[in-house]
Amino acid sequence: MTFAILALVGAYLAVLAVVWYAQDRLLFYPQPATGEARAPMGWRAEPVRHVASDGTVLEGALLLPPRSRPPVVLYYGGNAEEALAFAPEVEALYGERAVLLMNYRGYGRSGGTPSERAIVRDALELYDWVAARADLDTEHIALHGRSLGSGVAVQVAAARPACRVVLTSPYDSVADVAARIYPWLPVRWLARHPFDSAARAPAVRVPAQIFIGDTDTLIPPAHSERLAGLWGAPVERVRLAGRGHDDLMLDPRYAPALRGFLAGCDRTA
Repeated sequence: MTFAILALVGAYLAVLAVVWYAQDRLLFYPQPATGEARAPMGWRAEPVRHVASDGTVLEGALLLPPRSRPPVVLYYGGNAEEALAFAPEVEALYGERAVLLMNYRGYGRSGGTPSERAIVRDALELYDWVAARADLDTEHIALHGRSLGSGVAVQVAAARPACRVVLTSPYDSVADVAARIYPWLPVRWLARHPFDSAARAPAVRVPAQIFIGDTDTLIPPAHSERLAGLWGAPVERVRLAGRGHDDLMLDPRYAPALRGFLAGCDRTA
């Protein structure tokens, strides 16, 4: 009996070790480059090559509409997105706003290895780069994070000014989502990239719009609802019936609701 118990304990500890070392591959799915950014008709795609503070080179594009000094959206994608593939959709989603699409470390042509700390540090540096541009209306910067990127958007909103935050399929924390999936593992203790949005949400004083798919099984609606309840400013919840994690943005109600919410950003001083 003692040997059997020891064997079970040993097996459990081995599983913990595997999870500890494999969690980066479970959380991040770097995608190869899909080519150059394809701007909407009449728009211009400005290639962006940013050298991060640690020397890592990040690549992406700034999509510029045909208007002077446009307001800006900073987009943070999901864990399996190549950012430039999103370029053709920006006009339909955001109207005539400049949109920064940057690949996370290890994604597309960006160098380095993704981690929560590095991705958030990069996002703050890129925010500051955008905020210093005279050709953009930097008093009206909106943040949009989808899935994994919602945790990036929340951390940027907690550290930098923004007029609106849009979160698509957000979580309260990656650790809490993982704990629901693996209740038999101490994932909150194991997580190296917790992306704890719930801890930061109460201090964010920026209106948020949160899109929730009723049939989302990857990030169940309860996680998004908890984040919404903790938010430190008014929240517009948009629950889309019959939509899951990967098809939420395809719903015909999605883009009009997003553009309508961002219109409030234009009215802020």
